[in-house]
Amino acid sequence: MVPGKKFLNNMIIGILADTHGSLPADWWRYFDEVDEIWHAGDVGDMQVVAELQSRKPLRAVYGNVDGKEIRSLFPESLLFSCCNLTIWMIHIGAYPPRYTPEIRALLDVYHPDIFICGHSHILKIIPDPSRKLLHINPGAAGMQGWHRVRTAVKLHLQPGKIESAEVVEWPRTVLKK
Repeated sequence: MVPGKKFLNNMIIGILADTHGSLPADWWRYFDEVDEIWHAGDVGDMQVVAELQSRKPLRAVYGNVDGKEIRSLFPESLLFSCCNLTIWMIHIGAYPPRYTPEIRALLDVYHPDIFICGHSHILKIIPDPSRKLLHINPGAAGMQGWHRVRTAVKLHLQPGKIESAEVVEWPRTVLKK
């Protein structure tokens, strides 16, 4: 890719989960170049939604701790296309090969190229060759939970292809509310 030149249909996606009402103070510095933000649930409050939407288009699902207001804005599960790839996002999804029977059945129906979930607060980027997909759990970008580092993922896509995934980390001591 030529620096400074955006090619048609190439995209950079910022993937977050488990913000639980707080974003890292300098999150925007790392997500300035993204085309869209995808949030895999447990957003936490409307301030996080407003801040993310003020910067970039937002696709999100609700998580188990999200209340009525966030659940009224976002679905539990989201299946969509981006860069000629099929993406399925849900908050609680497990990981390969330990999918729950329900998730396994839905993966067999949807056949996503990329499967994104949150919930565990554990960063995982795992190819699943048996299902021909890339599993992504961006970990937790918020302060709640046992994790020691706040994490997110920047995903670089080309038409029909995942180019790369980049991990973003913040210390837990930095808080913006």
